[in-house]
Amino acid sequence: MTDLGFRSARRLARLIDKKEIGCLELLDHMIARVEKHDPKINAVVVRDFERARERARAADDVRGGDRGPLHGVPMTVKESFNIASLPTTWGVEANRNNLASRNAVVVDRLNAAGAIIFGKTNVSVMLGDWQSFNPVYGSTGNPWDLARTPGGSSGGGAAALCAGLTGLEAGSDIGGSIRQPAHNCGVFAHKPTWSLIPTYGHSPVEGVAGMLDITVVGPLARSADDLEIALDLLAGPEASETGLRYRLPKPRASKLKDLRVAVWAEDEATHTDAETTSALHGLARFLEREGAAVSLAARPAIEPRVAFEVYLQLLSAATNSRAPAEQLARLKESAASLAPDDRSARAVHLRAADLPHREWIVLNERRMRMRRAWGAFFQDWDVLLCPVLGVPPQLKMEDRPIHELQTTVNNVTVPWGELLFWPGVVGGVHLPASVAPLGRTPGGLPIGVQIVGPLYGDRTTIAVAQMLEEGWRKFEAPAGWA
Repeated sequence: MTDLGFRSARRLARLIDKKEIGCLELLDHMIARVEKHDPKINAVVVRDFERARERARAADDVRGGDRGPLHGVPMTVKESFNIASLPTTWGVEANRNNLASRNAVVVDRLNAAGAIIFGKTNVSVMLGDWQSFNPVYGSTGNPWDLARTPGGSSGGGAAALCAGLTGLEAGSDIGGSIRQPAHNCGVFAHKPTWSLIPTYGHSPVEGVAGMLDITVVGPLARSADDLEIALDLLAGPEASETGLRYRLPKPRASKLKDLRVAVWAEDEATHTDAETTSALHGLARFLEREGAAVSLAARPAIEPRVAFEVYLQLLSAATNSRAPAEQLARLKESAASLAPDDRSARAVHLRAADLPHREWIVLNERRMRMRRAWGAFFQDWDVLLCPVLGVPPQLKMEDRPIHELQTTVNNVTVPWGELLFWPGVVGGVHLPASVAPLGRTPGGLPIGVQIVGPLYGDRTTIAVAQMLEEGWRKFEAPAGWA
C-alpha cells in the first residue's frame, strides 16, 4: 500500500475498519512521510507525534461498534486552532510561547469521531495573507512548484494534503483562506455557511467567545467525500449553548443531468486570468453535454463592484474590531492620507477600519438586501460556478508588506487586494462554497472552481463537488512525493 499517503480519509477509515492496517501502523506511515518530505515544504510546523501514538494505540483496542467515522485516520489542523498544551501563535512572534489550555470545538469533535490529530500546519501572520509564512515557523512551499506559494492562510494544510502528509485538514476562511489554498494545491475544500460550524477555540486570544463576522472554519481534503464526512461531524451549535440541532437540506440533485448551473467566469469589476476563464467555459460545455441546464449569463441581481466594496468594508470592520488602539490610529492615519476619489480595494478597506456602529448597521442592511437577491437567484439555479481566485498559484512574494504586493493578470498589473473579489462577493453574504479541481494551466499548475450555493445549501455544493470528482477531475498528486 505504497499510496497510503494519497488515499482519502474515507478510504483510510475503511482500511482500518477492515483490519487491513492498524491505527498505529497508519499513523507511523504518515509520520514517516512527514519526516521524509516536510523539510522540502515546511507544512506541518507543530508536531504532536508521541501523544498521537498514544491515542493510536488506544484506538487499536477500540471495538468496531464504538468507532467513529474517522476512527484511526491521521490528520492535521491549522495552527490557529487551539489544542491543549500546544502553541497557538497565528504566526506572531510575540505568541511563540502561547500554549493553549483547552481544545477548540472543532478539535474536540474530530477527536470524538476517532481522528488522530498529530500536528498543526503553517499559516500567514494573523491569517492575513494568501501566502503562508511567518517569523515563528518560516515559509511553506507549494508541492507543485516549491518557488510558488501554496496559498494562505490555510496554506500549510493544503500543501500537506497535496504532498500526501495528512489524511484530512481543518482550516478557516474570511477572505478565501480555505478556498484559495485548495485552488493553489489542487485539492478539495468547503467554506460552510457562516455560523454553521462553531469557531470557539480559533482565536489568538484564548477564551474569545464571539463569532467574528464572515469568518468560518471548515475542511480541506483530497476527496469531496471527505468534505461530506467532515460536514456531518462538525456542523451544529455547541450543546452547552442550545439544544438546537441543524437538519441541512438534502442536495438538490444527485446527477449532473438534473442540475441547474449558472457559470460566472469573468466580470468587468475584476481581473480574471484568461486561462481560468477558459477552463470554466470548458467545464460549462462538459456540463451541457451531461445534460445539465447551464447559463453563462444568469447572475444574482446585485451590482458586482458594489457587492465587492460592501464586503471589503465588512471585512475591515470585522478584522479590526479587536485591534489595539494604536493599530487603529495608524490605520485611520493611512485612510486620511488617501485621495478622496480613491476607490481601490485597499482604500475601501482602510476607511472602514474603525466603523461606527450606526454606519455598520447601514452597511449590514445593504448586505442583507444582497443576501435576499442571492436567495431569489437560487430559486432558479442550484449552484453558481465561478473562479476561486483570479490568478493561478503565484511565485512567493515575501519581501514586502501585503498592501504593496502586485501581480499581472492578462498583461495588466493588479494590486493583490483586488483579487479579493471572487472570495469576497460570496463570503461577505455568508454563502457556502466548495472548491474542486478545475484543471491545469499550460505550465501544469492546478486551478480550482468555486461551487457556490444558497444559505445552508452546503450539502448541495459538496454534492456537486462529488459529481465533478467522479465525472470531471479528481485529485492528482504532483510528481516527486511518493
